Amino acid sequence: MEIAYVCEWEKRPKSNHCPSIPLVCAWSCRNLIAFTTDLKNEEDDKDLSHMIHIIDTDHPWDVYSINSGHTEVISCLEWDQSGSRLLSADGDGQIKCWGMAEHLVNSWECTQSSSVDGDPIVALSWLHNGVKLALHVEKSGSTNFGEKFSRVKFSPSLTLFGGKPMEGWLAVTVSGLVTVSLLKPNGTLLTASESLCRLRGRVALADIAFTGGGNIVVAATDGSSSSPVQFYKVCVSVVNEKCRIDTELLPSLFMRCTTDPVRRDKYPAVTHLKFLTRENSEQVLLCASSQMGSIVECWSLRKEGLPVNNIFQHRSPVVGEKQPMILKWRILSATNDLERVSAVALPKLPISISNTDLKVASDTKFFPGLGLALAFHDGSIQILHRLSLHMMGVFYGSSGSSQRVGEEPAIKRQRAGGPTLHFKALQFSWTSLALVGVDNHGKLHMLRVSPSMGQMLDMNTLLRHLLFLLEYCMVTGYDWWDVLLHAQPSMVHNLLEKLHEEYMRQNQALQQVLSTRIVAVKASLCKLSSATAARACDFHAKLLLIAISSTLKSLLRPHVLNTPDKSPGDRLSEICAKNTDTDIDKVMINLKTEEFVLDGPPLQSLQQLIQWVGDFVLYLLANLPNQGSIVRPGFGFLRDGASLGMLREMLVMIRIWGLLKPGCLPIYTATSDNQDSMFLLFRLLTKLWLCSRDESHPQDPDETLIDECCLLPSQLLVPSMDWLPINDGVITKIQSKHPLRLQFGKPYTLPGGNPNAQVEVFRSPASQRMDHLRCLHLGISPTEDSKACTRCGCVTMLRSPNKTNAMRQWEQRWIKNCLCGGLWRRIPSTLT
Repeated sequence: MEIAYVCEWEKRPKSNHCPSIPLVCAWSCRNLIAFTTDLKNEEDDKDLSHMIHIIDTDHPWDVYSINSGHTEVISCLEWDQSGSRLLSADGDGQIKCWGMAEHLVNSWECTQSSSVDGDPIVALSWLHNGVKLALHVEKSGSTNFGEKFSRVKFSPSLTLFGGKPMEGWLAVTVSGLVTVSLLKPNGTLLTASESLCRLRGRVALADIAFTGGGNIVVAATDGSSSSPVQFYKVCVSVVNEKCRIDTELLPSLFMRCTTDPVRRDKYPAVTHLKFLTRENSEQVLLCASSQMGSIVECWSLRKEGLPVNNIFQHRSPVVGEKQPMILKWRILSATNDLERVSAVALPKLPISISNTDLKVASDTKFFPGLGLALAFHDGSIQILHRLSLHMMGVFYGSSGSSQRVGEEPAIKRQRAGGPTLHFKALQFSWTSLALVGVDNHGKLHMLRVSPSMGQMLDMNTLLRHLLFLLEYCMVTGYDWWDVLLHAQPSMVHNLLEKLHEEYMRQNQALQQVLSTRIVAVKASLCKLSSATAARACDFHAKLLLIAISSTLKSLLRPHVLNTPDKSPGDRLSEICAKNTDTDIDKVMINLKTEEFVLDGPPLQSLQQLIQWVGDFVLYLLANLPNQGSIVRPGFGFLRDGASLGMLREMLVMIRIWGLLKPGCLPIYTATSDNQDSMFLLFRLLTKLWLCSRDESHPQDPDETLIDECCLLPSQLLVPSMDWLPINDGVITKIQSKHPLRLQFGKPYTLPGGNPNAQVEVFRSPASQRMDHLRCLHLGISPTEDSKACTRCGCVTMLRSPNKTNAMRQWEQRWIKNCLCGGLWRRIPSTLT
């Protein structure tokens, strides 16, 4: 494991450290991290322990701090399954639900709240939505995504009419109450509370898991290792518009260390209690500690035959009678005496948990998701196998590596007094390839977790594992930022090729579902290497091209209602694919032009998108003679028959619309007054498309076509396409093994660079800024509020200047997410 970056508050407190306050952090599937600190701001003596801080992992300096309104210390943070909403709970029983304001990751607002007044919350979880995916490591070599990642039959915690899962959350309080809040479809909240059992007692630690049958299991302990760890089944239902909670006692267990004569009084307190996964209530992890050390145990719930008394042994058995069975907790494994544990992180990767995992891991050498992380008070972290608890990896602490310039050595600092740097909260990423932790000095640390867990792997095996996890992210829709941490620039080309091969082996329906997602994955991979940076521009242009094409085709309506199965857009694609004529007017004759009739205002409002299509075609053709290498933007389109065909279809559609509304046509600056620009571009584009139409046997453009393209700049003014900037995120700067030190509020720049300038390629810093999705020029110093994609760096205006329905339809496509699927963040005005 290597430390990837450290973030810290600008002001480090000196004397107001509060080691008694617990810290929490949570990592969402969209790679957003929410965390708390126990610090005070020295300038205004403002207590930060009631604040929630949210960052996206690619811009960790851009922290958004929520003044949560909690009156007590925040004890729990939980993301929902979509990674867009956050629950927070405190020591006064207050629970709040946070959502993105205007779908921005650095703007949050409280949407719902519930409370159990004066009863501190010790465990919190969203209700399960019934979606569970299994990841089959043993089938990682299969060509079918359906075999690698299969949907598991799993019931939601509560269903509405028609089987739709009902949203809500469940919490456990320190007094032994379980409280449920349900979000009704009309936006109101339905709440209820019930005691876990008739004899209520103190609950110091608790955790929540779900069963396949839709039940909820709660594990609870009073904090003493000599007391039993109790388990309860919780069923939630809605009866007569009221929430009802039923609880049932399940088998309990005593920790092994309390029955061991040597360790009976050695570890008096249970400090950590966690189910191994949220969807498995039959395996639990326990940690008992003292001031000097800790011990960790892993337990499993099993069915066992109930022994029968000897009196009944000789009784003649009844036909079909089975031995009575009983559920009983059995210890799977336990560690030796350890250093004192300060935090525990469990992997979220849904691999099956069984003893065969050991054999599968040794055969495939696939270790992500098999290890759990323990942080210790000496600053170290150990990765242990989550079943056998054997050590798989170790990180010896960052106190030495994160030492500041001009400070004393770490050993001297520790001797001088003050607590040792150690993690108080720890969380795995969703692919288990990264760890985030908050230490007792309020710093945020990001750690790489090697897929090989320290084992020696050949390059092909490592590539196969990274490819497997990229495919998993594509299928689930999770963000793949943590996978990119391990993709070195030398791997990018191979990963791109193998990812495309695997994608092409899927059935047509799945390819259509994943068509934009794979382009986004390829674009983010290309940015990791300077050799493929230009291809990243091509992939972003392809995403925009696909979106514009589908938007323009969706405006077409059949002329009569009793039309055949195919839509006008499908018929346009079919006719353009069959008709190889280079004359745009001859292709247009075969179409039913009445299906393309639109009112004037929609056509005129789409002119900026139509202009981009026209400029892009001209740019590609004019640069055809120069694009002999992949280092220039646009090279990826030369042999992409599908994209060239899409451009050809749109030129035909635009030609027809130009007859109805000449003002919507793309504007070209021609050297001749009688130059039919669209006719010329369509003829050259068709010739280029014919060369690459057959993807299995592409042909090089002939000399005549190249000569004609050489003449284009003398006939038409070629636009300088404003390519998307390389993202200013941190992912491209942490490919080396050296730690990166960052500060909140201070964007990271390359050494010697302007701290306010974004790192960009293919254009000068003084050039016009673009609204990349509306295809509008914003000027050199835009005054409009803007937002940028956290993944690709795409910039667009926050407020829509458009009033027409056609343009609003286009904008609705990316109001929640960028075209690449990334989240939006508001750009500070100093960076705009």
